[in-house]
Amino acid sequence: MARPARTAHSLSFTRRTLAAALAAGMALAALPVAAQAQAWPTKPVTLIVPFAAGGGVDATARLINAKLGEVLGQPVVIDNVAGAAGTIGTQKAARAPADGYTLLFAVASPLNVAPLVAPSAVRYDTFKDFAPIATVGFSPFVLVGKPQLPAQSAAELITYAKAHPGQLNFGTDGVGTSLHVTAELIKQRAGIDIVHVPYKSGPQVLTDVAGGQLDLAVLPLSLALPFIKDGKVKGLGVTSSARAPIAPQVPALAETPALKGFELDSWLGILAPANVPAPVAAKLADAVQATMKDPEVVRRLAEIAVRPVVTTGPAFGEYLKKERQTIQDVVTRAGIKAE
Repeated sequence: MARPARTAHSLSFTRRTLAAALAAGMALAALPVAAQAQAWPTKPVTLIVPFAAGGGVDATARLINAKLGEVLGQPVVIDNVAGAAGTIGTQKAARAPADGYTLLFAVASPLNVAPLVAPSAVRYDTFKDFAPIATVGFSPFVLVGKPQLPAQSAAELITYAKAHPGQLNFGTDGVGTSLHVTAELIKQRAGIDIVHVPYKSGPQVLTDVAGGQLDLAVLPLSLALPFIKDGKVKGLGVTSSARAPIAPQVPALAETPALKGFELDSWLGILAPANVPAPVAAKLADAVQATMKDPEVVRRLAEIAVRPVVTTGPAFGEYLKKERQTIQDVVTRAGIKAE
């Protein structure tokens, strides 16, 4: 018996039926993922801090993790994975499953400085391997001088340094660190020649400036502030665009005519491995927003010179790209290489 001819109507119907079946199948397959993202988190969340316990980055993470866990309804556990200027812990976070249960608490050093000054030591791509979730806050660095320094302000320092090129030195916590890049940017903007002396830690730099073995240093404000208040070092200027509320007696470098508009704060923020489900990223960003509005969290962060500022998702990503370009310009001009 001959088969009936297949009309255009029947072919169209077949295609529509097949398309509908495929769409239904895809929707069913996506249900478990969507449900999992909606339920997240159902277990503790690990926050990798790529630096040793007790440092400034770790201190900030520990000031927010309990409240963040409270908002999320699950504990947020700190995992310190120190080494290689933060790149070891950052690599561990990059290789973690993109399910929202392993996150990175980061600063610029491993994400935007190390890839430029020590590329052979970096095994991740900042912009391909991570999804920016939210900044937590910003904290300024500060330019300090030894008590005997023949300058009482950044303007006087610039005048003196120009009259004595190459005779002053400055210390930081190593070659190619965020502090080093910041100091080089100050040099470039001011047009002065001072010599870098790399150390292994900020506290040792601070001790040597106070003791007169170093002329200058760029350090985290939270570290240097007790010495500034006690008159053990001179606070010449913070790197934020305005004075820090915790240290109103220290001018902003931007107040100096030769450094007008200067701004290079240290940000702290949370990132997830790339391809984290969008609902998880959104829920986490909302939780960070809520955490940073908590009065007790704000008060305690202020004590360590961290200003709560939450920038989420794509806006955080754009900030990282702009920062990378600024650092790239400084590194290229100064010829900084940490390897």
